[in-house]
Amino acid sequence: MSLFLLNRLFKTNYQAISLIAGGLLFSAMATAQQGEAETVPSVQHPADTANQWLAKMSQAVSSLNYSVSFVLLKPGIDSQPYQWRHGITATGEQMEELNLLNGPGRKVLRVNNKVGYFEPNVPPYSLESSSINGPFPINLLRQPERLADGYDVMLMGTSRVSGKAAQQIKMVSRDKTRYGLNLWLDQTTGMILKMNMFNLKNQLLEQIQVTKLEVTEQPDAFFEQVSATMLPAVVPINDKGIQPSPWKINYLPTGMQITKRQKRRLSSNGALVDYIMLSDGLVDVSLYISSILSNQSSNKVVGVSQTDTVYTLQNGPWSVTVIGKIPPSTADAIASSIQRLGS
Repeated sequence: MSLFLLNRLFKTNYQAISLIAGGLLFSAMATAQQGEAETVPSVQHPADTANQWLAKMSQAVSSLNYSVSFVLLKPGIDSQPYQWRHGITATGEQMEELNLLNGPGRKVLRVNNKVGYFEPNVPPYSLESSSINGPFPINLLRQPERLADGYDVMLMGTSRVSGKAAQQIKMVSRDKTRYGLNLWLDQTTGMILKMNMFNLKNQLLEQIQVTKLEVTEQPDAFFEQVSATMLPAVVPINDKGIQPSPWKINYLPTGMQITKRQKRRLSSNGALVDYIMLSDGLVDVSLYISSILSNQSSNKVVGVSQTDTVYTLQNGPWSVTVIGKIPPSTADAIASSIQRLGS
């Protein structure tokens, strides 16, 4: 283009010149960012299918050094910002930290298989575990293959999340009895960038949005000051697993299993109840079954606390309460199928 034409264009359409310059600047910045991205540690893992992408994510979460800032958004409550860091030392120790940044705060710190919890108004304590239980489901991050029985996973499109190229993955329950997930994974590292939970009507229920992701060759300097001796003593857990129970559950969603049966005493009133935990690897559902004094007719009460359904069914001489991230219709189907053996 001649200088004369360029001057004329400038005089008649200054905004057009601004857009051209802005486009050239953006292109130069993008090229620079691509050059920087090439030096970011990544996971060498095939990722042609949705399941391979989930496997790449799982490997990245456990093998890379990273620092992640993310925000948890739920209806009716303030946003909850977190910092999540993971590092592997030169001696092979795995370290991880999850820190809730708002309010009094809550910090969880892991060194190998020892996890320390530091919460307001609660004495510090440690549990034996190889992972931290946080807003992201553990099995989704660590063992996504466990979800195969209950969920179909599929590749969706690509997009841009937090300034990074991302691959979208959709997860839906095989029998349409549970909520679904949309995931966005960083195309370079495989790290998770965003997670949306949606209901059976495809409406958004909960969102986790990563605002900053840094993947580095060396672990964060914070971990140089951390050792297992800093953590409180491990609290022994008397997990009795699956004990004999007089209750039979005749309906379970596809892929969901009974993982625990116990007797528990409610802290609210001291009543002794039968406790049953169900899990499909992604969602845990708690059942509390108790006998009642009167033999009343069936009565149903449904409540929703954020994304958790709280469903109570009074069925003659006993009462069942179901709590979990499942639709009320699924909670009703589970509770209505419960039968007392020998009755």
